[in-house]
Amino acid sequence: MYLLTATDKTLSSDVSKQVVKQTGVLDNYIKNINWDNIITKIIMVTISLILISLLFLIIHSVGKKIITRSFSTAKKKNSNYSIGRLGTIYTLTQNIFHYCVLFFYFYAILSILGIPVSTLLASAGIVSVALGLGAQGFVTDIVTGFFILLEQQFSVGDVVKINAITGKIHAVGLRTTQVISDDGTLNFIPNRSITVVSNMSRNNMQAVVDIRLDPKKDAGEMKKIIAQVNQKVVPNLPEIVTGPTILGVVPLTNGELVFRVTAYTKNGAQATVQRILLDNYLRALKDAGFNIPTSPLNLGATA
Repeated sequence: MYLLTATDKTLSSDVSKQVVKQTGVLDNYIKNINWDNIITKIIMVTISLILISLLFLIIHSVGKKIITRSFSTAKKKNSNYSIGRLGTIYTLTQNIFHYCVLFFYFYAILSILGIPVSTLLASAGIVSVALGLGAQGFVTDIVTGFFILLEQQFSVGDVVKINAITGKIHAVGLRTTQVISDDGTLNFIPNRSITVVSNMSRNNMQAVVDIRLDPKKDAGEMKKIIAQVNQKVVPNLPEIVTGPTILGVVPLTNGELVFRVTAYTKNGAQATVQRILLDNYLRALKDAGFNIPTSPLNLGATA
């Protein structure tokens, strides 16, 4: 059986006294905490956060409704701005309002939590170098977006080609431009990546109709039939601004000869006009005994 020596007993007694002393200090510290004030402060902060969140939610909702109503009224009146231009300014205003509300909301939250916002803002210069490298893209997006709006390169509703994406402008924001492709895909394009914009909604567009020749028929007879079709069809196509112009027989890049007709239409209507004209030409030629060889549909559209 193991027996404790006098030294061991002394050490054990000292350890016990230390534990009792530390426990007493901890008990005194816990007893001296003003739990009422802490719980009251937690409740007050929680209530303040809820109230401030509701307040900014109301401000955000009411502000967006006011902006929407203002632009709806502007659209109904005879404004100097086009509908597309108003749509662009509308989406941009919504974005700016949204970011402003978020900024002041987070400022209020931090203030309620007791975080010295002014001190953080004053010391922002210390981390500005570190953040500068990461924020370069963000700043470039905003600056590029500003010049896009200033130069009116495109508006909401315009059909454009940006890089390899072709579609209709859905929204123009501070950082990105949204383009809906013909298949319905919504593309988010960072403004800094927009280098060349081909806007197909600013000028009249050219519809090109190419018809392959029947080697057994005369091109002059073909021209007369197409002219007759134009007299019947064109009055029912208000989208046509100029033409159609019968150019006659022209060579393609592959050396093949085709009979070409061109017409200038309102922007966005060139494909529809081309299909209608081609359909009427082919039917009339078939009725006249022409045997038109099948070929891929050829649609050209230029400003």
